[in-house]
Amino acid sequence: MHEVFPFYLILIVVIVFLIVLANKIKVAYPVLLVLAGLLISFIPAVPTLHIAPELIFTLFLPPLLYEAAWSISWKELWRWRRVVTGFAFGMVFFTAISVALVANYFIPGFSLALGFLLGGIVSPPDAVSAGAIMKFVKVPKRMSAVLEGESLLNDASSLIIFRFALIAVGTGQFFMGQALGSFAWMIVGGLAVGLAIGWVFMQLHRLITSDANVDIVLTLVAPYLMYILAEELESSGVIAVVSGGLYLSAKRYVFLNSYTRLRGLSVWESLIFVLNGLVFMLIGLDLPEIVQSLHAEAISLPIAIGYGVLITVVLIGSRFLFALLTMFITKIASRFITVADARNPGYKAPMVFGWTGMRGVVSLAAALSIPLQVSEGVDFPQRSLILFITFVVILSTLLVQGLTLPLLIKKIKLNDFDDHMPEEEAERYLDAGINAKAMEFLKKHEGQQLYTELEKITLHWIENSTRVKDHALLPLLKAHYQELLESQRNWLLAANSGNERLDEELVRKYLAKIDLEESRIMEV
Repeated sequence: MHEVFPFYLILIVVIVFLIVLANKIKVAYPVLLVLAGLLISFIPAVPTLHIAPELIFTLFLPPLLYEAAWSISWKELWRWRRVVTGFAFGMVFFTAISVALVANYFIPGFSLALGFLLGGIVSPPDAVSAGAIMKFVKVPKRMSAVLEGESLLNDASSLIIFRFALIAVGTGQFFMGQALGSFAWMIVGGLAVGLAIGWVFMQLHRLITSDANVDIVLTLVAPYLMYILAEELESSGVIAVVSGGLYLSAKRYVFLNSYTRLRGLSVWESLIFVLNGLVFMLIGLDLPEIVQSLHAEAISLPIAIGYGVLITVVLIGSRFLFALLTMFITKIASRFITVADARNPGYKAPMVFGWTGMRGVVSLAAALSIPLQVSEGVDFPQRSLILFITFVVILSTLLVQGLTLPLLIKKIKLNDFDDHMPEEEAERYLDAGINAKAMEFLKKHEGQQLYTELEKITLHWIENSTRVKDHALLPLLKAHYQELLESQRNWLLAANSGNERLDEELVRKYLAKIDLEESRIMEV
C-alpha cells in the first residue's frame, strides 16, 4: 500500500487542477475526471488499480449520501414527494424491467435474472454529475429539487433490485412472497436504524456541546455507523443514512451551536470535494482491469461495446418515457387528490428530466461486487460482460448527456413555474423580517440596564448586516445580543417552514450570517 501512496497523492493534486479547469471552461467535472482517469490508465508506469466494491460502498457512499441529506431542503423534498418517490422508485423499477427484457432478448446467454441484475446496476442516475452540470445553467427550482430528492433514494431502490437478482441468479429461484417481505424489511429496517442512531447521536451532541472538534468527529462517524449497522441487519444502509441524515439536518439548530455548524460545514465541503474527485477518477482508472477480464473470457470487444451502447439507449429511452408518464399520471391524479402543481409543464420538462440520467460510481461499485463464482467451481455467468457494459454506460452517459445537457437546457428555454419569490423580493422580505425582530427586541428592553449600548450594537447590526465593532462586550450585553440573534434565527426558520415560495437556499445564507456573528461574539 505504501508503494502506491505517492500515486494517490499525485491523483489528488491532478483532481484539484481538473476541477478548477472544469469550472473555468464550464464543463461538469465528473466528465473531465473520468476522461483523465482513462488517459492515465494507458500510461505504462501507472500501477493497475483494483477497486474493491466494499471500499466504495462502505468508505465513499455513506458520507456522500449523508452530506446530500444535510444539504437538501426538506421543505422542497416534502412538497414534491410524489414526483420524487415516483422517480426514485418507479423510474428505477421501470428502467430495470426495460433493461432486463432487452438484455434477455438481444444478448446471447442473458437470462431474465441476469437482465434484472444488469438493470439494477445501471438504473440509478448519478447525483453528483447532474448537480455539477446544474451549476452552469439556470433551471426551475422544482426541477433541481426533484433531481436532488431522486438522487437520495434511487441508490436504495436499485441496490434492492440488485440484491434480489443476485439471489435469483445464484439459486435459480425467485419467491415473490419472500422478496416482498425482504423488501419491506429493507425499507422499514433502514428507516428505523437511521432514525434511532440519529436520535442517539443528537443526545451525544447535546452532552458534548462545549467541544466543536468532538461534535464534528461525531458527524463524521454517524453515517458510517448507520450504514454498517443497517447492512448487518440485512436492511438498506442507504435508507438508514438518508433517513438519519435528514433527521439530524432538521434538528441542526437544536443540538449544534453556531461555531460547530460553521466549522462542520467547511470540513464536510472539503471531504466531499476529495471523495467525489477520487471516485470519478477511479472509474477511468479501472478500465484496464475491466477490459482484461473481458479478454479472459474471449468476448469480442466491438460486440461488447455494441451491447453497452444498446443498453445505454434503453436507459435514456426508458427515462424519457417514464418522465412523460409521470407528467400524465400527475395530471390525472390531480382530479382526485391534491398535488403540488397540476399544471401541464409541456414537453420541455420531461425532455430535461430524461436527459439527466448520467450514471456513476454506485453502478460501477455494484457491478464490481458481483461474486466471481455462483458456487464452488461454477463461475458467475456473464460477469465480465456485465462489468464492461456498465463501464460503457457510465462513460457514454457522462460524455454524451453530460456535455450536451447544458446546451439542451439553453436551447429549449424552460418555462418559469413561479414556484418561488424572485431573489430580490425574497431578500427584501427577509431583511424586513429580521429588522422588525431587532426593533421588537429593542422595544422589549427599553429602559433596562445597558440599553444604550444594546441599541448601538443592534442598530449597527441592522445597518451593516455584518459584525459589530471589535470591542469587548460585557457579559450581560453579550447575553442580550445573543438573545437578539436567536430571535432572528427563530423567525427565519419559522418563515422558511411557513412560506412555500421562500427559497430555503437563500434562507440558509441568512442563517449562516447569524451563525457567523454569534460565533464571533462568543470569542470577544
